[in-house]
Amino acid sequence: MGARGELFTTQVTLDNRSYFFNVKENRNGDIFLQVVESKSRNGEDFDRHAIVVFADDMQKFFKGLDSSLTFIEKEKKERAKIAAEKKSAKAAAYGGKKVFKKPMSSEEERKKDGVKRTGRVHVVSKRNTSENE
Repeated sequence: MGARGELFTTQVTLDNRSYFFNVKENRNGDIFLQVVESKSRNGEDFDRHAIVVFADDMQKFFKGLDSSLTFIEKEKKERAKIAAEKKSAKAAAYGGKKVFKKPMSSEEERKKDGVKRTGRVHVVSKRNTSENE
């Protein structure tokens, strides 16, 4: 038996996170799975979170995990299908041509609501100009 009751360990590294799957044995001889997520903070410290699943509960745990993964895959396929349908409907509506919206000129913008827009924040008074005079 290894340090701290470890029987087996494997590591999966993704971007700034690492996952450790540790199979351990406690003092009573019970075997359990410990899943640890280690996330880098500022390149110095690490946030560590762990879950423990005992051997008696592993079948239920993995059944729940499997059903969650099945749902995620199904949802992913449905969303991809809906996105493809929207894209094809949009393409059909415009005869397969890509349509780009022409930006309005500053003259057209002024005619629209009387306010010149330059991209900066403008504060427009709600008071009538006749009240100020």
